[in-house]
Amino acid sequence: MSFLDKLFQDPNYQTTDPRKPEEIDDPEIIISPDTRRANRMPPGQSRTKKWPVLDAHGTPEVDPATWSFEVDGLVEHPQKWSLDDFMQLEAARVYADFHCVTRWSRLDNIWSGVSTREVARLVGVKPEAKFVLALAYDYGWTTNVPIEYFLKEDSLFAWAHDGQPIAPEHGGPVRLIIPQLYAWKSAKWVKGVRFLEHDQAGYWEEGGYHMRGVPWGPGDGERFRW
Repeated sequence: MSFLDKLFQDPNYQTTDPRKPEEIDDPEIIISPDTRRANRMPPGQSRTKKWPVLDAHGTPEVDPATWSFEVDGLVEHPQKWSLDDFMQLEAARVYADFHCVTRWSRLDNIWSGVSTREVARLVGVKPEAKFVLALAYDYGWTTNVPIEYFLKEDSLFAWAHDGQPIAPEHGGPVRLIIPQLYAWKSAKWVKGVRFLEHDQAGYWEEGGYHMRGVPWGPGDGERFRW
């Protein structure tokens, strides 16, 4: 089998041009606002038709039967869900682009899962919470997100991508998706979030990545802290 044959048999390989937001004809799908830009590519980015696999330590072993998701910190009602219970929460779907700080962008994705706003509503976030720390099964990996981005309408905890369960190498069974920030903020293998008053650097942020990470930031985007 040739390289091209293998490539086109990849179920995540895109064989058509990305759809425009107005071509998404399901009114229940939330449209990420960045997909409405005249130029959907942030500065310094190039489109990929594949879905590259990148992570810090490799794919961890996550057993769906024992998977749990816990919310704590500055909340009125800390919660912990099993995977079955989590998937019974009110579902949402989002049409969004996906921008990696390593300079590739995968346009035209539909994510399915639980809205971050719904999770925040269920736990009752306290007013003093200004940041969210996402925790992952990836050997203690974390990342920080300003609460205003965490609570964007297009942010969610996704268990499906383009109608299929998210594969382990892409962060399944559940990953965080924050479309308006670089993709390292969209924590793979997420196991919970903690609401904080003060910002707390995560794994990549401690190594010099930006504390916020907006792809559309000035110059080359908010890639690094220094």
